[in-house]
Amino acid sequence: MLSCEVLSKIQKFHFRTRYLANDLFAGQYVSAFKGHGMEFTEVREYQIGDDIRSIDWNVSARYGRPFVKIFHEERELTLMLLIDLSGSHQFGTKGRFKRELLAEVAGMLAFLAIRTNDKVGAILFSSQVEKFLPPKKGAPFVWNLIREIFTFEPSSPRTNIDSALSYLNRVVKRHAITFLISDCMDEGFDRSLRLTARKHELTVLRITDPAEIDLPDMGLIRMIDPETGESGIINTSSAAVRHRWLQEKSRHGQYLKDLSYRCGVDLVELRTDRDVMEPLSRLFLQRRKRINV
Repeated sequence: MLSCEVLSKIQKFHFRTRYLANDLFAGQYVSAFKGHGMEFTEVREYQIGDDIRSIDWNVSARYGRPFVKIFHEERELTLMLLIDLSGSHQFGTKGRFKRELLAEVAGMLAFLAIRTNDKVGAILFSSQVEKFLPPKKGAPFVWNLIREIFTFEPSSPRTNIDSALSYLNRVVKRHAITFLISDCMDEGFDRSLRLTARKHELTVLRITDPAEIDLPDMGLIRMIDPETGESGIINTSSAAVRHRWLQEKSRHGQYLKDLSYRCGVDLVELRTDRDVMEPLSRLFLQRRKRINV
């Protein structure tokens, strides 16, 4: 039984993601992710401006005037969301927690797919695959997805992106539009990312909080790793400590950028203190330009 507080939060994010999908990103998803192949639907009489290459010569000869073949894009696609529910997403210093941002983005993408009659599925993971939601159509899926993000308790607080990607490649046989939504606090998934990018249309949405990148000067503080449970006292006023912190975060960020580039995968940075509209609109625009080249 959901508490009133949790139910209210789910409703809030349900309305928010539907608004983003319907009003702000209408048309962008369709133009950014095309179907594969064209399907014949009918023939009609030739009109000025029609491509002469589409003329059906057999029908034209039968009726003594030109007719053209009409094709429509095979639109039905499958959208797969790989959702990281590890412990590090229960963190946020400005605006919202990372899990809240994750729910907003996942819900919006699901609504975008459903409103164009695409199927949507999800894989919830931590250090292992926690739950598989098979691809389905219909708005109830979005409600269930947001509910799972806020209420599901993973069996492990750690992260293993390799296991999630490998599971996807085993259970989803057909080509799918795939979004990995995670703070990507993991390494060693190079091979599985490369294989997934070959089989599916993969985009990585990396969720970050500003305090994770630029350690704030707060004096002596106790820090707890939400994935390992380890804790310690850190002097955040030390310039050397903050420099080492920044170096490690920069190294990991560059690792993700280099890996994504080598695999031909779009990497989009989403921050808890910023709106998702600009980076996602930029992603859709870049994809549309590549398709139309």
